[in-house]
Amino acid sequence: MSGAAVPDVVWVATQAVPSPELASFDHATRFGLRWQVTPLLYSFGTHRSARRWRAFIAEPFTRHVGSVELFASPEYMAADRAEDRASLRVGTRSYFPIASRGEYLSVSLGASYSTLRGGGVGYEAGAYTLFGVIGFALTYSPSKEAATWIGTLRFRYF
Repeated sequence: MSGAAVPDVVWVATQAVPSPELASFDHATRFGLRWQVTPLLYSFGTHRSARRWRAFIAEPFTRHVGSVELFASPEYMAADRAEDRASLRVGTRSYFPIASRGEYLSVSLGASYSTLRGGGVGYEAGAYTLFGVIGFALTYSPSKEAATWIGTLRFRYF
């Protein structure tokens, strides 16, 4: 496939950097870490001659110019009970450019399912800047079992 990005040492290193988060559950606020994996992304905002599908490696411009992605997000929480510490969130998210084709500002909306405390759905909204590298996302889960609110400071390179 011509022009496809290939994983290298830099890509692996940037994927290993987690995003910090604060989660509210059990009437307490907990610190956590979240990693992002994008198995599949379709960019509807790129030029029609550009490759629109990405697998695992999605350049920030491709994501924030307008796209839909499937994601998996391993999480680790500083919780008292061992079963509350590690979880996996899987879902879908859409990105929409707001300023300068998403390079200065883009937003996202998403829905996910988390394995935390027996599982539950979550709804998310986010805003991103600096070419999509830095952002903030707020996740709400109406389930009484899962964390009710999670705020994540996102660092995404690919």
